[in-house]
Amino acid sequence: MLEYRVTARRQDAHGSLARTKDAEIVLDTNINGRADAFNPAELLLAAVAACMIKGIERVTPTLKFKLRGVEVRLRGVRQDSPPKMVSIEYTLTVDTDENDRKLELLHQNVMKYGTVYNTLAAGTALRGTIRRAGHNTTASE
Repeated sequence: MLEYRVTARRQDAHGSLARTKDAEIVLDTNINGRADAFNPAELLLAAVAACMIKGIERVTPTLKFKLRGVEVRLRGVRQDSPPKMVSIEYTLTVDTDENDRKLELLHQNVMKYGTVYNTLAAGTALRGTIRRAGHNTTASE
């Protein structure tokens, strides 16, 4: 089993700071919001994106998948009562010359082996598509 540790500390009424290892990130914990930091919902979406990109980095050597870049765009929908993220939709865009079968195989690996992805998919409608940069979308759930 792996363990992860993060410490977050309130700096003032406008923000907080989270730290892990040698990294830190400013958190938007201001009741009115702030434009220069991720709020908790945005951090959740960023964690999904990071999980997907890291999964791609992990699996591309095994699949012998060549790529030039990856972009993940996410949209989360939050309900107010009770407050929770009810759905997350994403588009995973890969700049590659690989064929559609390998592109879909890459997506299947991202969905199957992502820690954050699987954690959220268990309790949230998490769905998206993978597409080749500059081409039409290939759908998956």
